[in-house]
Amino acid sequence: MTLSPTPRSTVKRGHKRAVTERTALHSVLDAALVCHLAVVVDGAPLVLPTGYGRDGDTLYLHGSTGARSLREAVAGVPVCVAVTVLDGVVYARSMFGHSMNFRSAVVHGVAVPVTEPEAKLHGLRVLTEHLAPGSWDYARQPTTKELAATSVLALDLTEASVKVRSGPPGDHEDDVAANDRWAGVLPVRAVWGEPEPDPTLVGGWDVPPHVVTRSRASSAGGPLG
Repeated sequence: MTLSPTPRSTVKRGHKRAVTERTALHSVLDAALVCHLAVVVDGAPLVLPTGYGRDGDTLYLHGSTGARSLREAVAGVPVCVAVTVLDGVVYARSMFGHSMNFRSAVVHGVAVPVTEPEAKLHGLRVLTEHLAPGSWDYARQPTTKELAATSVLALDLTEASVKVRSGPPGDHEDDVAANDRWAGVLPVRAVWGEPEPDPTLVGGWDVPPHVVTRSRASSAGGPLG
């Protein structure tokens, strides 16, 4: 299945880097952990980093019910969500040719508040399992008070775009022929470190399997997510 670009989701600048497969959109969203939510507040743009999770073609966002940005986002106004995964810095022979290898997604739409209790819990579970897989069934479940203090938004992924850059520099033929400077790519890879126990833990605690497994997968070259 492919994306169906609208006028505002059509990639114009660097259109050759646009990817139209919907699976590519899912892949970018699944690879990152933080998105940036853009909404207009008092006539000015406001961009905030926030956690998210994807379930099929629905993106769940969350935050405090006291956050004005989220109150504006659920007021039926258009919002925009951006996610970027940096894969490397591209060193070219010319300053103009320097770039980055990346995977990015931009989603447009109107965020819908999730208020029905079971649906809200589902959205929070999706968010939790994206950020910290295995934690939903391990940690204490949210209380009624905690649920009331948390906003969950659902954003449909229908209107979205994806851009990807990979590979070496795209240097000018003259610069390549001169062969007087190094050029290449410095890859970027995010990895998990060793789990650090909370200093307030009492007694001997083993690190839970869902944390250990993730840490070991990263140290073995597995993905960050």
